[in-house]
Amino acid sequence: MSRVIHFEIHVDDMERAKKFYSEVFGWTFQDWSEFAGMPYFGAVTGEDEEPGINGALMQRQSAPPEVNQALSAYACTIGIDDYDSIEAKILSNEGKVAMPKQALPGMAWQGYYFDTEGNIFGIHQPDENAQ
Repeated sequence: MSRVIHFEIHVDDMERAKKFYSEVFGWTFQDWSEFAGMPYFGAVTGEDEEPGINGALMQRQSAPPEVNQALSAYACTIGIDDYDSIEAKILSNEGKVAMPKQALPGMAWQGYYFDTEGNIFGIHQPDENAQ
């Protein structure tokens, strides 16, 4: 079986995107631009012993996505501990709601947001009491 081992988020403004993901989720970045031949920053999303994967921010190579267009990529969902505080950070760092918080009954709280670059991502807080 094959597993996802890396992700790439396409961005227009690298510094703005790094600030957003750093401020909201605490990610750190490593400059891999020399290897990629373009602005490309490795994203460290957690400790190696934690479940999850690392990825990168890369310079967008075409027009940015438009609001309400069909998704033409994978949407990454980020596991979190406190939905409301992370949502507040997203909104205070220029993110926008794409699909509001909803209960996955008996499992979790889930919602989707636009980052500063117009990309959609999800956040997911496990909660067996979600209704």
